[in-house]
Amino acid sequence: MSRERTNAPAAPDRDRATVLVGMSLTEADRGAELLGAAAPLGATTAFLQQGDPSLSAELTRLADAGTETVVLIGIRLGASGPGHSWLRRIAAHWWRERVGHRPGLLVATRLADAADAADAVAVAASVKPITGEEPGLTSAAWNEVPGHRHQVLVCRGPRCTAKGADETLAALVRRLTEHGLGDDDVLVTQTGCQFPCNQAPVVSVQPDDVWYGQVDAAAAVTILSEHLIGGRPVTAHRLPRHRRDRTGGAEEG
Repeated sequence: MSRERTNAPAAPDRDRATVLVGMSLTEADRGAELLGAAAPLGATTAFLQQGDPSLSAELTRLADAGTETVVLIGIRLGASGPGHSWLRRIAAHWWRERVGHRPGLLVATRLADAADAADAVAVAASVKPITGEEPGLTSAAWNEVPGHRHQVLVCRGPRCTAKGADETLAALVRRLTEHGLGDDDVLVTQTGCQFPCNQAPVVSVQPDDVWYGQVDAAAAVTILSEHLIGGRPVTAHRLPRHRRDRTGGAEEG
């Protein structure tokens, strides 16, 4: 679920504009913090995923307004999210595809890890221009459906996030790494609202069709050891699942 900007962007400086770019779902959920950091800089905000406006939409807006140079500063507030290279990939893709006036793009060489204007300024002290020669959005390595045994869907809707889903995610990823398990074993995916929100944070495991509620960091570790590794769903946090059959009736999951 995207988070809409609550205040209209200021008219851009036609010579130079700065955009704070949220890299993950965490920044989309904490968009107000990004806006607070952007305001002292006269900057705007954009998001790589799940937030509004997207980076591509914001770059288009600035380009249509005649801005000559845009400085992009990636912000990552959570424990996980796309690496810095993805900010350059997405920006370069937009730059190559842009028809009409095309501003110069300068990308900070590292991510800021705080929604703070001073930190953003420090990060922006070192930038690297987009040349159009950056890697594209496709790769032979991303052509096939992965062969993972399980896909764990961690809800990052507003209620689950407010109740600590970011800590749930961090604990899960940390323990998977400690056990030497990667995406080919357990693919962890952050999602929008999954329901049932009253059980937040919600986590579901596929293809087992098992749903868990009130999954804090400790419960995530238990689910990893007992279900994802041991093969036994955790009864204490498992939620009942009633599937609709083809006739419209309910069947127990």
